[in-house]
Amino acid sequence: MTIDRRQLLAGMGGAAILGLPLRSPAATSATIGTHEVLSVSDGNLVLPGAFFFDGLPQDEVDSILTPLNISKNQLEPPCNVTLVRHENRVILFDAGSGDGFMPSAGDLVDSLDAVGVAPEDVTHLVFTHGHPDHLWGVLDDFDDPVFADAEHMIGQTEWTYWTDPNTVSTIGDARAAFAVGAARRLEIIAERMTFFDDGEEILPGIMAHASFGHTPGHMAFEVRSGSNALLIGGDAIGNHHIAFARPDWASGSDQDPDLAAKTRARLLDKLVNEDIALLGFHLPDGGVGRVERKDSSYRFVAEDL
Repeated sequence: MTIDRRQLLAGMGGAAILGLPLRSPAATSATIGTHEVLSVSDGNLVLPGAFFFDGLPQDEVDSILTPLNISKNQLEPPCNVTLVRHENRVILFDAGSGDGFMPSAGDLVDSLDAVGVAPEDVTHLVFTHGHPDHLWGVLDDFDDPVFADAEHMIGQTEWTYWTDPNTVSTIGDARAAFAVGAARRLEIIAERMTFFDDGEEILPGIMAHASFGHTPGHMAFEVRSGSNALLIGGDAIGNHHIAFARPDWASGSDQDPDLAAKTRARLLDKLVNEDIALLGFHLPDGGVGRVERKDSSYRFVAEDL
């Protein structure tokens, strides 16, 4: 696999890209065989630190966060949406937030434009899961599909969960709006949707990996060509600090914290043992990098080649 950071050429509509290293929200790319993988920004979230750190041993939390210069009070995780170009396909993994979730997010359409991709160019829209920052951008202000020409794809388990009318009453008060928002959007795009299960090759060279826990049917995706591979991780590994240093700790960001911790440990182990790169939705520097292991902990190393 080769990874580079490329500067967009001003004044050329984003279509021409120079081979110059630069950290940019829409400039991180990787090549896996004939698949070109780009990380494009949907902006960032703004979350209270308590969302991640309440209930954890605070002294150990401090020892993890301080070297990374991360505040316990407020976090602003990036939202890295994955775009894959392969043959005649333009594949988008997740739809971002749209303008209905947080004012700091919802930049996806502009970021796609910066790399020369219009919404009508997208041939396949694949969802990792149904949380707002991954799903709500599927509709515009008039409730019309943003990616109107794309085949929409989601794991069967995730679809069943968010379209179940009982979900809103069982998900908990803090996430009830997530359930209402997901159900409404999925109903509108239902006729466009196709479904897949764990282990299926959903498109050539792209396999679905069940990574349940963050949501009941969360999916990650392995892009592979021979021995070269990259995992589109969604939120299965949801940050570059606690999730790597103590993957066994439960996280308030996960709907099933215990299952999510087991999934996280399994994926981190797989990424190290099989030398697979990672593109994480909320990881820094565009989210593309490698996982390194030290004893029972890990660390994320952004690639910049």
